[in-house]
Amino acid sequence: MARLNVNGKLRDYEAEEDTPLLWVLREQLGLTGTKYGCGVAQCGACTVHIDGVPTRSCVRPAATVGANEKVVTIEGLSPDGSHPVQKAWAALDVPQCGYCQSGMIMAAAALLKQTTKPTDADIDTAMSNICRCGTYNRVRAAIKAVAQGGDTRAAGLAIVHVDGSVA
Repeated sequence: MARLNVNGKLRDYEAEEDTPLLWVLREQLGLTGTKYGCGVAQCGACTVHIDGVPTRSCVRPAATVGANEKVVTIEGLSPDGSHPVQKAWAALDVPQCGYCQSGMIMAAAALLKQTTKPTDADIDTAMSNICRCGTYNRVRAAIKAVAQGGDTRAAGLAIVHVDGSVA
């Protein structure tokens, strides 16, 4: 029996040595917010934090993650969606299909923790995730809104929601 520290709790699991962390999280621990996309660490849908570092969990064997390392999934970032990045994502209607968004949010949260006022170049470097819907302009706007204290109106997208509110 092996052990992982996931979202602040020690969790036991059983898996082969080469089983990716992604599959342990999803199949054994029931944390399905982390998605399988490509399986070769290119798309970023599987991004989690390990000790604060965004990590592609589809290629990281769970056996290489020590019980003293802290794994945070999208569920652990904020269970109620109150993390500033999650709030900006919702306010600016970033997701379309939404499949890649948990990985995008995890990458953006790590970027903003490391660089509180990221430049366009910082965002381009950190946000290597792939979005098939092409919401990259909204991703950039949401990151900048969080960096500016959460003011989504500063993003300049002028989104009018069905309830009449403006972001």
